[in-house]
Amino acid sequence: MRSLGKSGLTASEIGLGLAAIGRPGYITLGRDRDLPADRTVEAMRRQAHELLDAAYADGVRYFDAARSYGLAEDFLATWLDRRGLHSGTGPDDVTVGSKWGYRYTADWRVGAEVNEVKDHSLAHLRSQLAESRALFGDRLGLYQIHSATLESGVLEDREVLDELRRLKSEGLAVGLTVSGPKQADVIRRAIEISAGGARLFDTVQATWNLLETSAGPALAEAKAAGLGVIVKEALANGRLVAGAGGGVGAGPGAAGAVPAAAPAPLPEVAPLVQVSARLKATQDAVAIAAALAQPWSDVVLSGAVTPSQIESNVAAANLTLGPADLAALSALAEPPDKYWTTRSALPWT
Repeated sequence: MRSLGKSGLTASEIGLGLAAIGRPGYITLGRDRDLPADRTVEAMRRQAHELLDAAYADGVRYFDAARSYGLAEDFLATWLDRRGLHSGTGPDDVTVGSKWGYRYTADWRVGAEVNEVKDHSLAHLRSQLAESRALFGDRLGLYQIHSATLESGVLEDREVLDELRRLKSEGLAVGLTVSGPKQADVIRRAIEISAGGARLFDTVQATWNLLETSAGPALAEAKAAGLGVIVKEALANGRLVAGAGGGVGAGPGAAGAVPAAAPAPLPEVAPLVQVSARLKATQDAVAIAAALAQPWSDVVLSGAVTPSQIESNVAAANLTLGPADLAALSALAEPPDKYWTTRSALPWT
């Protein structure tokens, strides 16, 4: 267990992000092999609860959702109720993080023209927080701006920032997530924003993986400034393991899963394959271990959708990558603009 900056929250070093399990369509490559053929709400709820059971058994104690992840918050809340789990700092307690800022618009359809719509207004913050609290109550520990960007203006919106300061003063930890080629600029701006003589944001969640490493220096600055650092998309939405079996992990897909229509195009991942073979480890575990090895990293999120995937992902905690391994893996890094252009073209399946 690790402390999330100065927030007072604790979290397991590997958390579970629910972006890919809370709705029938998402952009992870190979995901269509891992979901039930029948993607009804109840079928997805059952698989989500099986996944959450497996994650908890494997030691995961941080769970990350968002209002725009379809029914991810609902799935998580009903699982917490069934298990009788609470927030806290004991070994059996969990930390729940969620996000506001996007509205889910796909209406439980795969292939919807628009899947989510951004809205960083004060009214949207208040309405989505009320919805999250209705599900989680006092188990909601961390509330994050979803994909803050300089262009959206949310970090310059005085009304929104004052509301976040008020929530922080009442004991709710406040964070932000960032995306896109300008992640570093947004992180540095967030570090500057204050609240009552301290920094407003308790945590920052950013994309960092072997293909997209550009936020690393800014995340080091955030860590030094006292923010907790959460890493998302450590497997690059499946690009680092596509072709290795099992979508976002190395295990088999779900029973009754829909076969993939065609293999996804693979990046050049030879260094990852070689390091994985030397360590006798799966590619997903090595990629996550590389994120855990960063000195500023507190929590790395798994995006698993099956129990076998989460089991493979958490094996990263027992891997030690040496300097030669990390140097070899650094060859995978792409220019940020190239990475984010590729990501934006991934299909929702």
